[in-house]
Amino acid sequence: MNLFLVFPVAWRALKRNKLRTVLTMLGIIIGVSAFIAMTSIGNGAKAQVQAQIATLGQNVLLIWPGSVTQSGVRTGWGGAQRLTVDDVEAILRECPAIDMISPSQMTSRQVVAGNQNWFTQVIGADVDYLEIRQWPLVSGRSFTELEVRGSGKVAVIGATTADQLFEQTDPVGQVLRVDRVPFVIIGVLSRTGQNLLGSDQDDTVIIPYTTMMKRVQRSDRLRSITMRAVSSEHLAEGQRQVESLLRQRHRIQPDDPDTFTVHNQEEIAQMATATSRILTVLLGSIASVSLIVGGIGIMNIMLVSVTERTREIGIRMAVGAMGRDILVQFLVEAVVISVIGGIIGIALGVGVSKLVAAFTGWPTLISFSAVLLCFLFAAAVGIFFGFYPARKAANLDPIEALRYE
Repeated sequence: MNLFLVFPVAWRALKRNKLRTVLTMLGIIIGVSAFIAMTSIGNGAKAQVQAQIATLGQNVLLIWPGSVTQSGVRTGWGGAQRLTVDDVEAILRECPAIDMISPSQMTSRQVVAGNQNWFTQVIGADVDYLEIRQWPLVSGRSFTELEVRGSGKVAVIGATTADQLFEQTDPVGQVLRVDRVPFVIIGVLSRTGQNLLGSDQDDTVIIPYTTMMKRVQRSDRLRSITMRAVSSEHLAEGQRQVESLLRQRHRIQPDDPDTFTVHNQEEIAQMATATSRILTVLLGSIASVSLIVGGIGIMNIMLVSVTERTREIGIRMAVGAMGRDILVQFLVEAVVISVIGGIIGIALGVGVSKLVAAFTGWPTLISFSAVLLCFLFAAAVGIFFGFYPARKAANLDPIEALRYE
């Protein structure tokens, strides 16, 4: 059978019942468009999380105090303040896979500048903190090693804090008060957006960690330690070196749990995107059900079509058509319905994704692989659900078919 002749015949057969054909396509259209829209939303969320992780910097490792059992209670990250500046110095000295490190103290305070005040996050850090985070300045400078050692009263502020306290005025050189301690603003950071928890990273004030310990929090315990490995290949090795060193320094017995938590950037990315992956799979699975329902609709309509065209099938067989010719004819009709529905569904899904992004502000990312998968799946649905009606038509007895009324 010449396939170039089969498609026009199939198209004419489908045009005879336009409304029924459109309604049959509708299941495929809804399924494909829902799959494209749902996966694009899931992929967009995953890409947003990955972009937020990238704001941490490159080859980053983070240490939090915690994961320790006290009086029968096992605490999580930050649950036990057991990291010290001595730990930081030991890591930099004894872990060759680590090339930069910064202790971190974090708190929230009401800060005052002139007649303006603002509740913001205050971070105490070392000179390498901004380099590790790859967080550039838009104006001014960062603090120096001398200012850190001398507990200097200098500060670098985020873009949101600058907007809230100084509006259109240049903050560099202005005085900012934290717990009545005056700090001279020496730099303003570029915008980075939200972090993994949805907090505004630009709403921050960064001061030397020594000043934070002595004048703001008055504590020698660290909230976290931020490090950078020599390269991405050294991330896992750096993590092993740090864990081994801290266990030794904290005198943790071999069978005892760690009193700290170390994660590298790849682990953080995997944990942060796990929910997005599950969401994408879940949404895609739900949308796939619509495709299956659409396929069942195709099978139903093709079975009705076989019954309606029984006499036509008998005439074709009488003039020489083979069973495989009838099989191909009906199979092509089913595939045409599913493929055209798939193409319309892809266009509709892309449009819905863009509308969702425009009206809700949710990030969407249309994947070419998802589009190709939908198209192939739609064709496969047509073949799978169209095969039984086509085979039924091919197996009709020509004599009985000619006698059918």
